[in-house]
Amino acid sequence: MQLVDNETFLKQLSALFQSSAKSGSIWLTHKRLTHDGGDAHMSSEADETKEFPCLVRATDGKETKFSTVVQPTELENFHAAYGALLKSSMNTLRKRDKKREKQRAEEAARKKRRLQEEITIEGPKRGAGRKKRQRKQRSAARLEESKKRAQEKEEAMARAKTS
Repeated sequence: MQLVDNETFLKQLSALFQSSAKSGSIWLTHKRLTHDGGDAHMSSEADETKEFPCLVRATDGKETKFSTVVQPTELENFHAAYGALLKSSMNTLRKRDKKREKQRAEEAARKKRRLQEEITIEGPKRGAGRKKRQRKQRSAARLEESKKRAQEKEEAMARAKTS
């Protein structure tokens, strides 16, 4: 990863936005820089009042990776320029396809409703209507299996949320 000064970072970032305007992704990360290169030490009261620099990274996920360290005194000016650059580069983003999202939500609701329905098995065991009864029995078995899978999926999601 290439460490550059703030101005160079902004120039390279605008070039990266232009290169990926048609297709591609850009990842931007910000984090507080607490490591000065020496030995790490336990936090003390002095750390609470100390202002830390900010590390800003940019990558396209392939070969282009660069970062900069923004000092607390330069942070306001950097964020103003950085924000203006981001605003000007956001016009190449695709708009969300709300129609497709709505269709998916409706389909999920339809599946959930179908799982709640009970299949009544009626008709004679022998003779006319036997095939229809057998189809309903198979359908009821598939429905029960689907209910089990949905229940397991909900439990897994609940476990994932709690942990």
